Amino acid sequence: MQVASHNGKPFNFSPEALTEVQGLMVKYPEGRHKSALIRALHIAQEENGGWLSIAALDHVAETLRITPIEVYEVATFYTMFNLEPVGKYVLEFCHTGPCAIEGAERLLDYVRQKLGIETGQTTPDGMFTLKEVECLGACGYAPMMQVGIYYHEHLTEEKIDRFLEDCRAGNIDKGSWKMH
Repeated sequence: MQVASHNGKPFNFSPEALTEVQGLMVKYPEGRHKSALIRALHIAQEENGGWLSIAALDHVAETLRITPIEVYEVATFYTMFNLEPVGKYVLEFCHTGPCAIEGAERLLDYVRQKLGIETGQTTPDGMFTLKEVECLGACGYAPMMQVGIYYHEHLTEEKIDRFLEDCRAGNIDKGSWKMH
């Protein structure tokens, strides 16, 4: 996965985020601040509209006093980090094993048609980004998708419709809506 080109906007942690990152750093001996990298990347991603620009990656490296390549290696390895701008809601559909058996591909096709986008794309209004991901560890609740930190399980077209409608109507906060 490639990192999106610099968008021309500088990135700095907010005072609260910087305090949180510095709080992580003091937990590790000097020279071991890389141990705080994954959480620092999450914080930067949250502060940067859901994705990590080159400026954000470089700022994380500078803050942790590590090389930029060390940050890029981690950010490009883990799929939880978005290296391009994403929509307000990132719909991550599991497509492996049990989810596939339970109809994940059919539901993914349904969402593609409903949103008018392909996997990896964002709707023109910036509301939704659609992704396929590997197993999310909720095999007993297949098919499922993850939005933010929440799992949405035993998916059906009706549940997906309700979720999309609630997002568009502003009836939910990002990542706070749960399906049962």
